[in-house]
Amino acid sequence: MNGSAPRAEVITLGCRLNIAESERIHALVAGEDVIVVNSCAVTSEAVRQTRQAIRRARRKRPDARLLVTGCAADIEREQLAAMDEVDGIIANEAKLDARSWNVAEPLAPPRPQQHTRAFIGVQTGCDHACTFCIIPQGRGKSRSLSVAQVLREVESHLEQGAPEAVLTGVDLTSWGHDLPSAPGLGALVAAILDAFPQLVRLRLSSVDGVEIDGQLFELLVSEKRLAPYLHLSLQHGADLILKRMKRRHDRADAFTLVERLKARRPEIAIGADIIAGFPTETPAHHADNLSLIRDLAIVHGHIFPYSPRPGTPAARMPQVDRVLIKERAAELREAVCAVRADWLDSLVGTRLSVLAEADGAGYAGNFARVRVPQGTPRGSLIAITPQSVTGGLLQ
Repeated sequence: MNGSAPRAEVITLGCRLNIAESERIHALVAGEDVIVVNSCAVTSEAVRQTRQAIRRARRKRPDARLLVTGCAADIEREQLAAMDEVDGIIANEAKLDARSWNVAEPLAPPRPQQHTRAFIGVQTGCDHACTFCIIPQGRGKSRSLSVAQVLREVESHLEQGAPEAVLTGVDLTSWGHDLPSAPGLGALVAAILDAFPQLVRLRLSSVDGVEIDGQLFELLVSEKRLAPYLHLSLQHGADLILKRMKRRHDRADAFTLVERLKARRPEIAIGADIIAGFPTETPAHHADNLSLIRDLAIVHGHIFPYSPRPGTPAARMPQVDRVLIKERAAELREAVCAVRADWLDSLVGTRLSVLAEADGAGYAGNFARVRVPQGTPRGSLIAITPQSVTGGLLQ
């Protein structure tokens, strides 16, 4: 280290829940000469990226202790432990336990705010069995933080100056199912909004539409501090493929939910996770995916080309050609871009509340990207009425 102070570094891959957990991990290893790779295993590509990150980190800091945690640390434990670059593996369920890191201090609060949005993991694990997903093997059964624990997390971030909080989880809308009296996510959202009137904006990460409880629905359509944006874990637009995925909704459920939301809160924007090229997908199924994007006006699309994950039922199904999967994913992205372009044009002349980032732009409540005046402090919330759209940016 050439006499320099020990430096802890946490490298995060994957979901927003990992982002939230990485902040807590950094607090546990602060002051140590250590690199922690908080890994992802949602796809084979995610595991490949985890390996890349490990090799890159070792080349950058050859003398630091390198530890791996996260979903890949459980699911791909033997393979990662065998890498010469890796000094140790921390089980995913143990990564927020100070004892796992040989640190004497109890769990510390998150490090000073790095993001304009505070990511708060309120739930982990999953009780479902989607045929394409390996994550329950890496995260275990669904487990929820109590309301009191979540409120302490939110308070900590507010004290650090975060103007927006984002609730995250592996299966966010299953929050509370394992707690006494099994409260719904709406009860947690209401508790946060009631406890912290100074919280400017609360946002939800990806949710399962069929698990949106009545209280949460009412908050989504009526509570102005709850961001007018909902990211749905749709995965596909064809009923037969949804059945083969073992999803718990059908196409009509998605349409009914979005129609009900927009009838009460027309400005709400819809995002979605969609998989291209799931096993047995036909051209007609792909057409259902494309029409889903157009008909639901999906303006924020996370398009995932399907890749078989060893150990999942879908990996044993008849596979779609890789070249065709890539082509279909590109078509889905083009469809989202077209819907998004029309949506952005419709926002010109509309007054938006924008949270400024550090790069001269920021995000409105509906997650539209907006240019902010030069010199706007990062983390400030300002009202902007955009006059045009350039390169996907309102300005």
